[in-house]
Amino acid sequence: MSNDIKKANLFTSGPIFLPLIKFAVPILGALILQSLYSAVDLWVVGQYGVTADISAVATGSQLIMTITNIIIGLAVGTSVMIGQNIGAGNRDAAGDVLAAGIKLFTCLAVVVMIALPIAAPSLAGILNAPADAFEKTVGYVRICALGGIFIIGYNLLSSIFKGMGDSRTPLLSVAIAAVLNIIGDVAFVKGLGMGASGAALATVISQAVSVVICLLIISRRGLPFEFSVSKIKKKQGGNIKRTVKLGAPIALQSILVNISFLVITSLINDIGLTESSGLGVAEKLCGFIMLLPAAFSQALSSVVAQNIGAAKPERARKALLIGMLSSFALSLVVAYFAFFQGQLLASIFTRDTAVMAAAADYLKAYAIDTLLVSFLFCFIGYFNGCGYTLFTMIQGIIGGILIRIPVSIIMKSIVPVSLFRIGLATPCSSIVQLIFCLVVFIIKNKKTLPVKADKV
Repeated sequence: MSNDIKKANLFTSGPIFLPLIKFAVPILGALILQSLYSAVDLWVVGQYGVTADISAVATGSQLIMTITNIIIGLAVGTSVMIGQNIGAGNRDAAGDVLAAGIKLFTCLAVVVMIALPIAAPSLAGILNAPADAFEKTVGYVRICALGGIFIIGYNLLSSIFKGMGDSRTPLLSVAIAAVLNIIGDVAFVKGLGMGASGAALATVISQAVSVVICLLIISRRGLPFEFSVSKIKKKQGGNIKRTVKLGAPIALQSILVNISFLVITSLINDIGLTESSGLGVAEKLCGFIMLLPAAFSQALSSVVAQNIGAAKPERARKALLIGMLSSFALSLVVAYFAFFQGQLLASIFTRDTAVMAAAADYLKAYAIDTLLVSFLFCFIGYFNGCGYTLFTMIQGIIGGILIRIPVSIIMKSIVPVSLFRIGLATPCSSIVQLIFCLVVFIIKNKKTLPVKADKV
C-alpha cells in the first residue's frame, strides 16, 4: 500500500452536530441508493412484468435482504474495531483488523454462493410463495446468491470506510452502480422479457461494479493505517474471534428480526396474491422510510467507536442526544407521507389499485414506527459503538421474536383481516425495545460504569 496515506476523519474533538450530520448524509444517500436496487427491480417488473413477477421479487428480495443484514451485522464488528483503533491511535492494529475481515468474509461468501442456491426451493416453500410465483421466486434467489461475493464484498468495504470516518466513498460507488442497475433492469426485464430473473441479474452486475469502484479508490488513495497482503498471510485468529464476538450478536439479531418479518410475509402470503403483492410494495417503501434513522444509527456507531477508543465517553453520549433529536425532527416529515399518502407512494411501484390499497393499509403502521425508531436506532448505534453488541442482540430478540411474531399472529386472527393491524406488530415491538434501551442506558450511567472499548 502507498506510503502517501490519507488521514482518517476523526470525531474525537471539536463540534459534534455538523460533523455528525455531514457524516450521516452520505450514509443516508448510500442507503437510499442501495434500497433502489430492489425497489427499481420491483418497479420495473411492476410496469413490464406480471403480478407473479412482483410477488417473486418481493418474496425473493426478503430472503436476500436477510442474508445481507447478517453480513452487515458481522461487518459492524470490523467497523467498530477499526474505529476504536483509529481513535486510540493504533493504526497497525487497524490493518490487522482489516486482514482478519478479508479472511472471514471470503469464507462467508463461499458458503452463501454454495448453500443458498441449493436451499432456495425449500426457503420459498417456507415463505408460502404463491404457486404462480414459486419458480420465479426460486430463480430470483439463486441468481442473487451466485453474486453473493459482490454483496458481501461491498458491505465489508463499506464498513472499512465508515470505521475510518469516510462515508462519501461508499456513496460514490453505489451511486454509479445504482445507475447501472436501472439500465440493466430495463434491458433485461423490458427488453429481453426476463421478468424477476432479469431484475436479479441486473442487481448482481451492479453490486459487482460497486466492489470494483471501492477497490480502485482504495488502491489510489491508500488507507489511514498500514496494510499489505502479508497481513492476510499472518495468523489473524485473535482478530477474527474479536470481530465475530462483536459482530455475531448483531448478525444473530438480524437473523431473528428478519425471521419475524419473514413470518409476517408468510402470514400475508397465505391470505392471497393481492395482499402478497401489496406487502411487497409496502416493504419496499418501508425500506426507504427506515433509512433515515438507520443512517443516524450507522453514523453514531462510528462516531461513538472513535470517541470510546479515545477515552471520551462524554462526547459519545452527547453525540447520542444530538443524533436522536436530529433523527426525530426529520422523521416527522417521513411519517406524515407514510400515514396520509400511502396510496400515492404505492403507485410508484404498481398500477393495480387493489395492490395500492393493500400497501397503503400496511404503511400506516410503519408511519407510527418511524417516529419510534428515530430514538431506538440511535440507541442501537450508540451501544454498538461502545462494544455492547450482546445487549443490542438481546433487545432485538425481545422485540422481534417475543413481541412482533405473537402480535402479528394475533392480529391476523381478527376478522376481517387488516394489513394495518398486522403491521402494528412492528411499532409494538419498537416500544418494548425502546423502553429496554432507555432503562439499560440509565442504569449504566447511574452506576458510572466504564464503556467497553475493544482493545486489539
